[in-house]
Amino acid sequence: MKKNVGSLDKAIRILLALLVGVLYFTGAIEGTTAVVLLVLAGIFILTSIISFCPLYLPFGISTCPKAHHHAPPQQHSNHHKKHKK
Repeated sequence: MKKNVGSLDKAIRILLALLVGVLYFTGAIEGTTAVVLLVLAGIFILTSIISFCPLYLPFGISTCPKAHHHAPPQQHSNHHKKHKK
């Protein structure tokens, strides 16, 4: 399982999960809405911990920083033009 959740993405997920928790414990959300949001908050926390979001896979999304690879040195061709005298 390749990581596809970056640091900023993790922070946003955790903040949203905390917000849902606060809304629930203060009574601002209740009933079915609370249950749905609490399940989503749990998923956000889990995906933050494992740095992987399965919903990103079909779309090829990754919020992880791309690794900077140096380009391999170019090979020079052995085919040199012959100069006519």
